[in-house]
Amino acid sequence: MFGMFPELSLLDQFQRLQREIDNAFGVWATPANIRAVAHGAWPAINVGTTDKQVDVYLFAAGLDPKKLDISIQNNTLSISGERKIEMPEADNYYLQERFSGEFKRVLSLPTDVDPNKVDASYKNGVLHITVQRSEASKPKQIQVK
Repeated sequence: MFGMFPELSLLDQFQRLQREIDNAFGVWATPANIRAVAHGAWPAINVGTTDKQVDVYLFAAGLDPKKLDISIQNNTLSISGERKIEMPEADNYYLQERFSGEFKRVLSLPTDVDPNKVDASYKNGVLHITVQRSEASKPKQIQVK
């Protein structure tokens, strides 16, 4: 098999074989290490929580924020959209790490979020979604009389 492409280095042939295996069996479900995003999971996401809200950050440069579809149903946040990258057709790419095409990310949110109190903003390639927690779930201070 490796003799079929003599113009490619051995490393290039292994990378080509890895891409063919990925295409044949689908993308791997787990990341290569603790800091890596699972192959095929784009855009990268950070989620943080406080007593008042849940903050979701999507790192997705090159999106048109007007074409994003963001919805919450049953404590599930769905975000979908598309990033189009113009690439010359004449070029022969053997490695392309910048994602182009449609995406959809789905996240489970805590059960105490209020789906009616959601804000979203897009700045410098980062989509920031804030979901407020419901008033009933926030800690109450009780005074002793």
